[in-house]
Amino acid sequence: MTGRLLAVNVGVVTEASWAGDASGRSGIDKRPADTAVAILATGVAGDFIAERAHHGGPDQAVYAYAEADAAWWADELDRPLPPGAFGENLTTAGVDVTGAVIGEQWAIGTALLQVTKPRTPCRTFAGFWGVPDLIKRFTARAAPGAYLRVLTPGEVRAGDEIRVVQRPAHGVTIGETFRALSTEPELLPRLLAAAELPEPIRQKVARRVAGTGS
Repeated sequence: MTGRLLAVNVGVVTEASWAGDASGRSGIDKRPADTAVAILATGVAGDFIAERAHHGGPDQAVYAYAEADAAWWADELDRPLPPGAFGENLTTAGVDVTGAVIGEQWAIGTALLQVTKPRTPCRTFAGFWGVPDLIKRFTARAAPGAYLRVLTPGEVRAGDEIRVVQRPAHGVTIGETFRALSTEPELLPRLLAAAELPEPIRQKVARRVAGTGS
């Protein structure tokens, strides 16, 4: 399966009352880069991350969102949503991001990335868009985009091909994982089949399935 990278987006510093960081700053406002961008083991070079307790780190080094899903929201809200509007580093076309399997690998440019987990909407996202009920609506839509870890650092640029070069047989998808963790807890046991799921999520799921925690 192949797709295309429409844009590589890098976060700028935004100071706002809705910003999640204690300093009142956020990196959710991401802008398309005009040149090739380095993908490091820690994420996109030059990308500003304010609230590192909930953003960044090896299991969510890069965030991807699909053009088709962005178009749905643009119609829903009757407003333009250009690349980077979701706080995504990679705006994609031709790749089913919601249907991506946990652990599948994407070759883009000279980098190799691995799908790890869905994005969880937060009040910073709602504040950035100025849509107070966005968390509820984003959860109901269940097209959350995908976080990726960096297996091989490299360079990527707009127009690069996205090749899905490996896909685990367990078949647990980003969409299924998001729904299990939010609105369909009956799906939780299925997530334990995905060995590539970040360990904190696996532990959380195991506790919920065992009835020993939230």
